Amino acid sequence: MTTAEIKQLIRDIPDFPKPGILFRDITPLIGDARGLAAVVDQIAEPWLGKVDMVLGIESRGFIVGAPVAYRLGVGLTIARKPGKLPFRTVDESYDLEYGSAALQIHEDGMMGKRRILIVDDLLATGGTALAAVRLVHKLGSEVVGCAFVIELKALGGRERLAPTSCSTLIDYE
Repeated sequence: MTTAEIKQLIRDIPDFPKPGILFRDITPLIGDARGLAAVVDQIAEPWLGKVDMVLGIESRGFIVGAPVAYRLGVGLTIARKPGKLPFRTVDESYDLEYGSAALQIHEDGMMGKRRILIVDDLLATGGTALAAVRLVHKLGSEVVGCAFVIELKALGGRERLAPTSCSTLIDYE
């Protein structure tokens, strides 16, 4: 499946979660068997043999990250919003374009794994992904890259994550 075909399966939702925001909804994409397979294969391909674990960011990063981890033959750890993980956590706060938030990961989430690929559905301002990068570093591991389904290029997230390598399938200006 081409990136143009993948892009056709992404739905635009205006004014969500608040007025003025155009939400890129991947629900139709992940609901399409060929679309989901293409996304997983295309995200995983450049990272084969280069990572020890995938970190999926809440919540759509779980949906994409789990099959990517499977495809790479590695485990998955997750970064969640505060209060959602049952074990001892490490925390990182960050700013959003419309507020602030935080991510947490289990303190043993990397289980000695050193090379981590961060996966999420969307790269916008980069705040969430940068918080995930910082969590990985706090746990003594290395981020080898970040992989996203969608990038909103005008918001500059890739630049904010530099020098971390980022890959995306679909770009919007």
